[in-house]
Amino acid sequence: MAMANDTQPLIDRLAALESRDTLRFAMCGSVDDGKSTLLGRLLAEAGMVPDDRLAQMIRDSKIHGTQGGKPDYSLLLDGLEAEREQGITIDVAWRYFGTDKRAFIVADCPGHAQYTRNMASGTSSAELGVVLVDAQAGVMTQTRRHTAILAMFGVQHVLFAVNKLDLIDYDHARYSAIEHECSKLAHDLGIASADAIPVSAINADNLVAHSPNTPWYTGKCLLEFLETVQVERKVDAAFALPVQWVNRPDHGFRGYVGTIAGGRVAPGNEIVVMPGGQRSRVARVIGGSGDLAVAEAGQAVTLTFADQLDVARGDVIADPANPPEVAAQFACHLLWLDDAPLLPGRRYQMKLATHTAGAQVTEIKHRIDADTQARLAATRLSANEIGYCNLSLDTDIAYRPYRQDRRLGGFILVDRESNATVACGTLEFGLRRDRNVHWQQLDVDRAARAKIKGQTPRCLWFTGLSGAGKSTIANLVERRLLSEGFHTILLDGDNVRHGLNRDLGFTDADRVENIRRVAEVAKLMMDAGLVVLVSFISPFRAERRMARDLIGENGFMEVFVDAPLSVCEDRDVKGLYAQARSGKIANFTGIGSPYEPPEMPEIHVHSDQEAAAESAARIVNQITA
Repeated sequence: MAMANDTQPLIDRLAALESRDTLRFAMCGSVDDGKSTLLGRLLAEAGMVPDDRLAQMIRDSKIHGTQGGKPDYSLLLDGLEAEREQGITIDVAWRYFGTDKRAFIVADCPGHAQYTRNMASGTSSAELGVVLVDAQAGVMTQTRRHTAILAMFGVQHVLFAVNKLDLIDYDHARYSAIEHECSKLAHDLGIASADAIPVSAINADNLVAHSPNTPWYTGKCLLEFLETVQVERKVDAAFALPVQWVNRPDHGFRGYVGTIAGGRVAPGNEIVVMPGGQRSRVARVIGGSGDLAVAEAGQAVTLTFADQLDVARGDVIADPANPPEVAAQFACHLLWLDDAPLLPGRRYQMKLATHTAGAQVTEIKHRIDADTQARLAATRLSANEIGYCNLSLDTDIAYRPYRQDRRLGGFILVDRESNATVACGTLEFGLRRDRNVHWQQLDVDRAARAKIKGQTPRCLWFTGLSGAGKSTIANLVERRLLSEGFHTILLDGDNVRHGLNRDLGFTDADRVENIRRVAEVAKLMMDAGLVVLVSFISPFRAERRMARDLIGENGFMEVFVDAPLSVCEDRDVKGLYAQARSGKIANFTGIGSPYEPPEMPEIHVHSDQEAAAESAARIVNQITA
């Protein structure tokens, strides 16, 4: 009995620790502001680093440190060899620590601009943002960018830790000026609550105890602030489960597997499956160890229904009293991550929760200047820029605005060729026009129009450099097809720019829109039952892929009219290449703008090796065989 009494305080302490509140925060700021040093010194001062680890850090400081042999507390955190060599944080490092009052999950985010994607990843689940500011350098562009990303991802409480106070001799006036600038920045970005604390990580000033070097500061020290700050936690009371997998091991069982995004579910609850709107009741809720009486947000479960429903991966099972919204077009904030710029009209894959859909940014309403937060007109977004855009999907999806539900409102865009993540974004609202426009069912379709013409509609897409011979060969092909009784139409790049596309220039963004419009017209012409010949430089693979997807794999044939650049220049009777080389024409394909040759065209014509008539005859023979 005495032993039980002796161990009871330890048991009570462990129980208290288990029931602690957990705060998730992101630590970010410009490079060299001292994030790793601050967090490492905070852990050491709070007694959360074992003695042997501290001893190892002191030894490592003599080899890898940046403090002239003195203890370098950043080494407690910078684990990657590349980080130690460069003295920077490269990847998001997730830290876990706690005190008697609270547990913490910290996303230690990199400061360099080229690692903004990592910073965005760390911010997306944060409840608090801690932004370091170098007291000497003040508020920098990367400080503003990181704060803007925090605001974009819905972080409504930010702490500005003004570090390296020792380097400005703890100057109160200098600190006050930085605090005022930080407060204004947060206000301009719509952040609800912003605080500031003066610290010196190297000297442990105001980390776990008030420093005598800042008698003018009477607020909380950093650890006390983290232990007591109240953050808004939007717990969505409405049940929602994005379907990850439909489990059908045999004909007698059909279960819908996923992680509950919000709310709770129990057998007997009514549900609705979005976007389709089918309704039923939950028959069973199955967890990892068997049937459950109830399951809550964060749990992975399998649901079965009282009725047989057509449910697929990406659908959302929800409470019919508060279901997700449904749309295919949205206003969104977008953080562009790729080195190649975002050009409206290009097609990507959008991933939201468990749903994947084809997507394109149809318009950039404005971009946000990283230094001033001003809204600027833009036709493209470069790496690390934030824009407010219109997004269009190939299909309806179930969603909630990001401010209501991070899981059903946050998304990424993926390049369809490289499979690289090129952007992350937040859905603001569905566009009203999307709800008012519907497909009109027509009795006469493409097949009926083609039947009366006695032919199979298709699109021959001629691509190649200016001067390669596209228009000449396409014109000969159309003449041959017409003589054989085919119904055709030829869309030539120069001719279309006199009418439909006369408002477009030759920037990369305009070239993308140029091809998008022509692909839409070509599809309409094919719906009329015609054989469509398209003769455009169409320099980018992404746009030719977009045209292929829009028109359909079966009806699309890519014809690569190939000729060396030198041959194309020799054929240039208009002198365009000469003007481009002299700088009189900007963005000319092959000179000032790249041409991406097809990798696997259906037809490959070497126009420098055979006559145009021979090429045309070969093309006609191939498509009529």
